[in-house]
Amino acid sequence: MGIVFLVLIAVLVAADQLVKHWAVVSLEPAGSMDFIRFGDFKVFDLTYLENDGAIFGSMSGQRWFLIGFTALVLVIGLAAMFLTLKRSKFLSFSIMLFVAGGIGNFIDRIRYGYVVDMFEFKPFHFAIFNVADICVTFAFIFVLIYMIFIDPKIEKAKKAEKSDAEKTESGNE
Repeated sequence: MGIVFLVLIAVLVAADQLVKHWAVVSLEPAGSMDFIRFGDFKVFDLTYLENDGAIFGSMSGQRWFLIGFTALVLVIGLAAMFLTLKRSKFLSFSIMLFVAGGIGNFIDRIRYGYVVDMFEFKPFHFAIFNVADICVTFAFIFVLIYMIFIDPKIEKAKKAEKSDAEKTESGNE
């Protein structure tokens, strides 16, 4: 399963980089263009943005710190992805999404000195993001789902299994 996750990371990073390459080549000169709209109601625009910070532009201009921190988090994330495989494939998948998104933005920081963003959700005007950001966002949501709904059931099953094993041991004495 670990190999499958590594292949998925490669596919997601490639998709992210292809979309970003298109944005640099085709979208940057235009600046912005309609993407999804219903009549006069805009849902998504494609808007070229160079983000030299982290989430929502925080830590702007801290390129080397962000590269170093991201590298550390990616190493820990890859280790966690493999270490959690036995416990939960869902959790490992979630971490895989996080790692793929992190790698996509890490490549941009090294190559350009900033992250290329292009998807602008018009109804809320809160952020312009990219494929890597989508991966990280879904990873976060999935980890929350795991922590709230799945992990407690795993722990409950382990406790029940341990209790049954202790009862069986004490009955055999």
